[in-house]
Formats: sequence, structure tokens, C-alpha cells
Amino acid sequence: MRNKRGWFAFPYVIWMALFVVIPIVIMLVYSLTVEVDTAAGTALTGSLENFTGMTLYASVFGRSFLLAVIATLICLLIGYPVAYLMSREGPGFQRVAMALIMLPMWMNFLLRTYSWMAILENNGLLNQLLRKIGVISLYNKITGADIDHFQMLRTSGAVVLGMVYNYLPFMILPIYTVLTKLDHRLIEAAQDLGANSSTVFRRVTLPLSLSGIVSGVTMVFVPSVSTFAISRLLGGGTQMMLGDLIENQFLGGAYNPHLGAAISMVMMVIVVICMLIMNHFGDGEGEAVML
Repeated sequence: MRNKRGWFAFPYVIWMALFVVIPIVIMLVYSLTVEVDTAAGTALTGSLENFTGMTLYASVFGRSFLLAVIATLICLLIGYPVAYLMSREGPGFQRVAMALIMLPMWMNFLLRTYSWMAILENNGLLNQLLRKIGVISLYNKITGADIDHFQMLRTSGAVVLGMVYNYLPFMILPIYTVLTKLDHRLIEAAQDLGANSSTVFRRVTLPLSLSGIVSGVTMVFVPSVSTFAISRLLGGGTQMMLGDLIENQFLGGAYNPHLGAAISMVMMVIVVICMLIMNHFGDGEGEAVML
């Protein structure tokens, strides 16, 4: 019977081999080879030149991880209180709140990002509002400047804002799921033992919800560090990130798929290491409750 059940996994194994394992192997081969000119034409030869050449893009690596960390921390600071408040309300409120959180995700990702471009552009909705309520004129009087708009697009702040807006639900949902499954008898026991609200949260609720935090951080950080649509649209090409750099190597004017593959492999290894570290902290949540 067990052998018969194993056949049900066969399509999944084929799918993983075709669309996960084989592409990774191809990328690995590309990253470890370069094209050289020979008498018979071009040929591939093994080389570590692609990895050593990545030092030229150290600033792009640093910017990508910095903005991804900032966006992840902002999502955590916003997402945890929202998930916590949702978990303490009744079923009706939770259903409405969940619908409001999921509603933007029903729209196309690029459409949501283009909407922020209309809001943040120099003559966009936000600048028009600030102009009408006198914020820009007040800023000019205080600073002695002479501007008619605030520069919001093509900045790091716009990129972080786009990542927070698009990925915030991925932080809220796993934390909310864990908080709704907490055993409230533990909280009642802590209160009976004289613990106040802050102590209960710090010693019971927060450690027990650590697995949701780890899941949320992983689900936000991984797409944030590899994003390219948000940085290209809201950053205007001035805030290049790893996703943009890889895209340029495959589709842009600086066509070099071997370097793009090497950057992809390095980024994948770094992301896997970060996930392992975060999962390690998640595994220790049970011990944290006992401290």
C-alpha cells in the first residue's frame, strides 16, 4: 500500500525536476563558464571570473539587502499589532479585516505599483494634496526653499514603500494564523499567577508566536531582496537592486547571462542561509516560553 501511495508523488517529482532542479543546474553551469573565442567560433570554458567580477556590484548587493531589511522591519512593526488585534476580536470582525487585507492582492501586482506612481509623482495626488493644504508653502517659508513639489518617486523611500505595501499581507497572515491558534489557557494561567498584560505578552504570547514571525519575515524578506519591478518603477532606475541587475544581464544592453547566473546563484545561497538562520530561531520558540 505504501508503494502504491508513492506513485502519487511521481508527477510532483517530475515537475520539480523539470522546473526547479534542471534550471538550477543550468544556472550553475552558466555561472562557472565564460565564452571564449576560438578558431571554430565561440566555446564555453570553466572559469571563476563571473564570481570575482561581482565585486564591481557590491553597492547593489548592499542596497538590496539594506532596503529589504528596512521593508521587512516596517512590515513586522505594522503587521504584528494588526495581527494581534485581529486575533483578539470576534469572528465577524476577523472576516471583514481579512477581506480588507486580501482585497489589494486580488489586483495585478504591476497595477498596484503603477497606482503608487500616480500617487507619488511630482504632480501626483499626494503632492497636489500637500500643495492645497499649504504644507509645501509652509516648508518653503521654514527652509527658505522654492519648490512646488516634494520629490517622492525615484527615491529609496518610494522603493521601500512599494515593498511594504505589496508584501505586508505576507507578514500579517502567518502571524495572525499562529495567534488565533494559541492556547488561551496558558494566558489565563499566567494572569492567575499575577503576571500583568505586558509580562504575559513578553513571556507567553510573543514566544509562542515566534514561528509566525519567522514565517512572515521569510515571506517578506525573500521577495523584497530579489524584487525588480518595484525598484524599476518607483525607483526610476536610480535605485538599482539585485533583481534589476540580473535582468540587465539577461535582457538589457549589458547582456552577459554568465554573470547574471553567477549573481543569481550567490543571491540564492545568501537567501537560503538567511532562511536557515531564521528557521533556527523559530525552532527555539518552545524553549523561549520556559525562560
